This record gives sequence, C-alpha cells and structure tokens, in this order.
Amino acid sequence: MNIKRSIVLRVRVIFILVALAACAIPYKIAVVQVREGEKWRAKAEQVNFQYREVPATRGNIYATDGSLLATSLPFYRVAIDPTMAKDARFKAGIDSLSRKLSAYYKDKSATAYKRMIQDARGDKKRYLILNRKQIGYQDMQKMTAWPIFREGRLGGGVIFEKVEKRYRPFNSLASRTVGFLNEDDYGAGIEYSFNNYLKGKDGKALFQRLAGGIWKPVFDAEDIKPDNGLDVFTTLDVNIQDVAETALRRQLTDRNAAFGSVIVMEVKTGHIKAMSNLQRNKSGLGYSESYNYAVGDIGNTEPGSTFKLVSMLALLEENKISLNETIETGNGAHRFYNQTMYDAKNGGYGTITIREAFEKSSNVAISKLVDMHFGSSPSKFMAYMDKAGIAQQFDLQLTGEGKPFFKKPGSKTWYGTSLPWISIGYESKVNPIHTLALYNAVANNGVMMKPLFVKAVGRGNTLMEKFEPQVLRKQIASEKTIKHLQELLEGVVLRGTARNILNDNYKIAGKTGTAQKIVNGKYTETYYTSFAGYFPADRPKYSMIIVIDSPKGIAAYGGDVSAPVFKEIADRIYALDMELNPVDQSKIFQAENQISKMPYVTAGKGEELQGIFDELGIKVKSPSTEDWVKASLISENFDLRINETGKPTVPDVSGMPLRDALFVLENKGLKVNYSGKGRVVEQSLAPGTQLSPNATINLVLG
Repeated sequence: MNIKRSIVLRVRVIFILVALAACAIPYKIAVVQVREGEKWRAKAEQVNFQYREVPATRGNIYATDGSLLATSLPFYRVAIDPTMAKDARFKAGIDSLSRKLSAYYKDKSATAYKRMIQDARGDKKRYLILNRKQIGYQDMQKMTAWPIFREGRLGGGVIFEKVEKRYRPFNSLASRTVGFLNEDDYGAGIEYSFNNYLKGKDGKALFQRLAGGIWKPVFDAEDIKPDNGLDVFTTLDVNIQDVAETALRRQLTDRNAAFGSVIVMEVKTGHIKAMSNLQRNKSGLGYSESYNYAVGDIGNTEPGSTFKLVSMLALLEENKISLNETIETGNGAHRFYNQTMYDAKNGGYGTITIREAFEKSSNVAISKLVDMHFGSSPSKFMAYMDKAGIAQQFDLQLTGEGKPFFKKPGSKTWYGTSLPWISIGYESKVNPIHTLALYNAVANNGVMMKPLFVKAVGRGNTLMEKFEPQVLRKQIASEKTIKHLQELLEGVVLRGTARNILNDNYKIAGKTGTAQKIVNGKYTETYYTSFAGYFPADRPKYSMIIVIDSPKGIAAYGGDVSAPVFKEIADRIYALDMELNPVDQSKIFQAENQISKMPYVTAGKGEELQGIFDELGIKVKSPSTEDWVKASLISENFDLRINETGKPTVPDVSGMPLRDALFVLENKGLKVNYSGKGRVVEQSLAPGTQLSPNATINLVLG
C-alpha cells in the first residue's frame, strides 16, 4: 500500500514539473519578444545594414597646355528594385522595357528579360542586376527615358550604380610617366607618386545586404559625400611628347634595339616637356612602355663617353689643361697596369689637341689626362661628382628614382685601373635623367635645375599647391670652365663625332656616348648608345638626352644611332616653337609681291583660316571649313579650295607653314626633312604620286 502511494506521489511530481516547464517556454519566448526584442532587432539591422565607403572621384592629370592626360569617366551598372513600381505602371511598361533591354544588351530575348523581372517581383526581391555590362553616361541618360525607368528610383525602382574607370584621351602617350595605380594602391609614375592628391577622400553611404552577399545602396540623410581628388598639372607638352615617341620608336624599329629612352627638359625651369621609355615587346613585335629606364634603378648603367664632360670639368676647374695644348694618343692604345685602353678609331689619332680629343671622343687622351693629373689624388677627382651634382639622388617627384653609383678610392673594389676607366664613363652608374641634368646645367651657364614633372595641384582654376623651379646647384663650375665646356660641346657637332647632325637652321651642342655592355661579367660587342645636349646652342631653351640600348647593324655608335634621333626631335620642336622660329613679319601683309591690306595666306587648316577671316571681317568666296584648304587672293576676296589630303597619295603641302605640313605628311607615314624658314615652297615628292612605305620627303621653306 505504501509502495503504491509512493509511486503515485512521484508521478504527480513529474506531471507538475512537466506542466511548469511547458509554461516556462512560452514565458521565455514572451520575454525574448517583449523585453529583448529591441536588442535582437537592432542586431539584425546591424547585420543587414552597413555604412560602407563610397569612393571619391579621382582627380584629373593635365598636360602643360591643359590637354587631358588622364581622367575618371563614370560608368554604370544597371539594377532594379522590381517591387517599387505600382501594379498598373508595371503592367503597362514591362513589355516595352524588356524589348529595350534585349535590343540594347543583345544577350537575352525580351521574353527572358520579362520573365526575370516578373519572377523577382513575385519573390519580392528588392535588388536585381539586369546586366553586369557597364554602360556610359550617355546611355544611362537615354535609359532614364525608358518605361518604368522614367519613374526614377522611388517610382520605378531603377538603380544606376556608378563605377569610375581611368581613361587616357591620348592612349599610350607618355603612359609610363603618367603611370598607373592598381587595386592594391601600388603603381608607377604620376598616378602613383601623386596618389595622395589625386585620390581624394572617400565618403560613406548606407547599404543593405541582400541574398547572395550583394550590397544595395539605400538613400539616407546621414550619408557622407566623398571629397573628390585634386587635379595634377604636369609640365608635359603633348606635341613634344608625340614627336619624341614617334622618332624614338622609328629608330628602335629600324635598329631592332632592345629599348630606348628620351627626355626633353626646359633649360631655365627644369620642366620635363617629354619623357618616353620604349621596350621591345615580349612577342618581339613592336615597342611599348613597361619600365621607366630614364629614372628607375634598372636605368642605372655605365654612361660611356657622355661622362667625359665631367672629366673635362674637373681638369679645367683644377687649371690642369689648356684646350689648345696637345696630347699624344699614339696608335690608339695605351696600357694602364694590366689593362689596355683603346680608341674607337683603328690606328689612333696620333698627336691632337685636347679640344680635338673631346670632339673626337678619344678614350686614350681623356683617360691619360685624368690619370696624369689626378692619379696621385683620385679622391680629388671623385669629389667633382658631388660638385657637378650627379653623385646623389635628386629626390624627384616620381618615386623609384635610381641611386647613382661611384666607386670610392681606397675601397675593396678600387683598382689602379679604376680612375682611367671611370674618366671615360665606365665602372660607375647613373640614370639618363642625372646625365641630362648635368648637360642642362652647362646650357644654363652652370646653374643645375631639379627636373620637375608637376608644377601644381588644385581643383579647376584654383591651385592648392605650386611647385616652383628649384635650383639644385647654384654653380657646378666657374664661369670660365662653363664657357669652355659650351665650346667643346658645340665643337662635337661642328667637327666631331656628331657632325652628321649639323644643320643650317639652328646650332646644336652635345656629346655622343657609346658604352660596351657587360654580359656575365664580361664586356661584349653590344652597345649602350647615347647623345646628350641642348639647342639652340647660342640661346639654349631645351636640353635632351637620347639612349638606345643594343642597336643592331653596322656603325652602332652614339653618333650614328642616338644623335640622329636628337636632331629629328629638335627639328620638330624648333618648327613648332614660335619663340625659336618666329614668323617672317615681312610677309604678313604681303601678297603677290605687292603691298596690300590683305594678309598673306596661301594654305592651311580651313577652320582656322575661316576663323581668322571672320575676325578680320574679310569676305571669302566659296568659304570652306574642310580640314585643309588652298587659298588664293582674287581682287579683294579670298577663294578657299579644298586641298585633298585624305587620298592614299602624296599630299600637296605647298604654301603651308611647317607645322601644318609636318602634321599632314607624318600622318601619311612620311619621314620629313626640311631646310629654310617660312612656308613650304618646294617638295621633293610630287603631289598625287603613289605613297611608298617609310619614304622620305624633303621640303624647302621660304
């Protein structure tokens, strides 16, 4: 009896406990829903909604004339919230919208687009990417007029997600100088070096997380607008850059060279007007920019004979020599300790003056002079590397500048042969831009300017920061020494290794360089050729260096390979620069050998001539805005006739100013030589004749 009662009591306790537990569960649920509901709802909202970064619009990069070198263009990805449109509006517009989407993207039928949007609407999806192809601003504007889309974000649910892409109007022009920036914020050139200015400050906006990890932007009053980046205003001149790249690429192709560099600098300011670095593509076909040899570490190499300018500077500063005294070079070979120095000329130059030794680039003469006067005190000679300003980095505006290398007397790598070999450009390494800065200083009467690539940053017409021309060395040598160096550099072109670029229009001063390349620790029969100098020599405005590595063919020396490129670029700059090549004022108001109130016009760009005539109030018979026209004066009216330049024949450039003639002819693939000043009065290839590949045309100006 007692056992049964005990069992009954236990059962009753179990039932009571179960009942209590059953009551506790709803109670707990109620507590979670009521008391802790706000906490968990906030948690869910935090997971599904986030303030995320909105990238700022990157600043523009401009050339010195205001031409755009790089800009950010808006592109858009098209999405839709299919639940936003009201039923009547959705039904009325879905068929037409689907047809337009299908016709534009051409990837799905109209039926497929309609089904995709309707299914998303039925599933109450709040975000649907219609197509991952990005569209331009103009197409986005057109789409805003489409059915449903025209109701906007709130009425039709359309979402245009902005994605910016970097765009270069001049394509690959100055590509390595302008540079790039990748997703990891690593890059090269101005884009990388001035990233802190260009990138701006990102904003913040509210985004909602949807299925599949997609984040949809949600308009919110607390959104922080991005602060767009500043614009960068460079020193580059697009016309000079184009001329430089064209000439360099032509010579690299003709000589099947490994790579080449060209830098053009403005003498007084140090402004870099053009810089190109072209390397043979991996396929072996063509050349493109992949590394800045002019500035970077890989570009650090033995300069060869362009370095002889430093040797002459040291000798002249020490008053060790007179340019007219003689030096014996013998048969072109001289032994220093266990090595023999050779001249390029077989049989040597015999007894020559020091002036001639420099002009002819005699290795034996220069090395003997340096060894004779500095052999017992090499440190004194090496100190002139510092005085000349080429022993240290320039702290350029572009990151990645190579560091010059010079041996130190007394170090483990210093040998008895080091001084004579260094004196002619071996056993030391400098960048082309360091060599150019030295030659620019000689042109600038001894004042060394820091090479500048960027002159200001700002937004619109408001400049936030300016970068003024900067003097690196107030005087690299005495006035007397600088004058002698200028004479020597002019002599190289007048009588020496670069006399092939002598011309009647303007004077060039410079020095050729040829250095044997080291492969596997040994000097080979491949060469690093260069020419550094400035022009016009009597009133220097531009300095320039040309470097061409491993050219093929005979006569692979600096005077044969690099100097002609220098002249070709200098010719074009001289023709384009009105300060260097002023218009003959006597012809401005002269026509048909009679004094007249009518301007002297024969040919040119139609739109420009028409604008001039309109400005002067001159009547034009048969006015034309064609690209190129011929002009003739009839009584007191001008008659403009179309000059056919679009045909695959040699165009007629008679009467054109040199700048226009160069533009027309070079766009036909013709190589142009010219002589004289003024307008074209004679052309060697008759107008209308068949074009030949890589043909040369000679122009006479008058």
